[in-house]
Amino acid sequence: MHFSNPILFLICSIGVFNGFLVSLYFMFFSKQKRTQNLLFGLLVFFLSVRIGKSVYVIFTEREERNFWLIQIGLSACSLIGISLYYYLKSSIQNIKETPNTWKLHFSILTAFIIVLGALYPYKYNHFLWNHYFGYFIYIIWGAYLLASLILIKDIIQKFIVQKNTSTAEIWLLAVYVANLLIFIAYLVGMFYLYLVGTITFSVVFYVLFFFFLSKNNREIIFQDIPEKYAAKKIQNNEAKVLISRLDVLMKEEELFKNTNIKLLDVAKKLQITPHKLSQLLNDNLGKSFASFLNDYRIEESKKLLQQNEKLTLEAIGFESGFSSKSNFYAVFKKVVGQTPAQYQKQFS
Repeated sequence: MHFSNPILFLICSIGVFNGFLVSLYFMFFSKQKRTQNLLFGLLVFFLSVRIGKSVYVIFTEREERNFWLIQIGLSACSLIGISLYYYLKSSIQNIKETPNTWKLHFSILTAFIIVLGALYPYKYNHFLWNHYFGYFIYIIWGAYLLASLILIKDIIQKFIVQKNTSTAEIWLLAVYVANLLIFIAYLVGMFYLYLVGTITFSVVFYVLFFFFLSKNNREIIFQDIPEKYAAKKIQNNEAKVLISRLDVLMKEEELFKNTNIKLLDVAKKLQITPHKLSQLLNDNLGKSFASFLNDYRIEESKKLLQQNEKLTLEAIGFESGFSSKSNFYAVFKKVVGQTPAQYQKQFS
């Protein structure tokens, strides 16, 4: 099908042109060099290539078309889904550096589509590309859309039920819905009107663009999502094992006696991420890191108060890991219900 309407051409092509500009900005020129920005740039780039191919086919006479450009456009389509999936995953889980497994995954999929194109060029295999290869590429895209839906289901549930979704989370939902709409538009275009996919891209691109233009949104949507929404809850069996290992670690190495101990230090010794340790304490023990340490410090101070009359109360506080006398007294009174002196008097 060929169109020559200049208004339609403007509507379709302007979205593609600006899509390329946005993708280049996030991949190479963004001030924040984050994994999320790179993946978002790749996502917009592959979408722009795919939509650009459609615009090229729609507004170019059949006998004038370059088949290599068509093949590149279809090949880029196979990388849209994986870019979306890893963009959402890196944003939700606050990934700071692109894992090697992700790079390998990208490389394998890219190599596969390149080899496929080399063995069966579009120029001589129209039927294969327009049917079997094309359907397979859309299946790949659809599979990643489904995986992405599973990835953001907690955000969707929060958006529907709790009504307090953050701007960054709304942005991720918007990006997913935009990709889903483009995917559906292309499925419709395969059987009815091919033009609908390119028009849909331009529409959703500018909806997201104007959302991004707001200064407040621009400063928030590419920030890390709060960690408590960054991953699924730790399963009970795994939590029990981690809690047991954590208890042994705290008692054997007496880490709580170090007044400068950080959550990162304990996480490294436990060989888990700081986020996972924070999640374990908050979700499974219902404690902050500070209150978790104070529990061990209180138990240690109670032992010293019972057994050692030579140490002053202040010295006992420092020996137990408290940073100051006032902090020791305040925490002890809050947890035990007595001052250290009152508690010690029972064992004199």
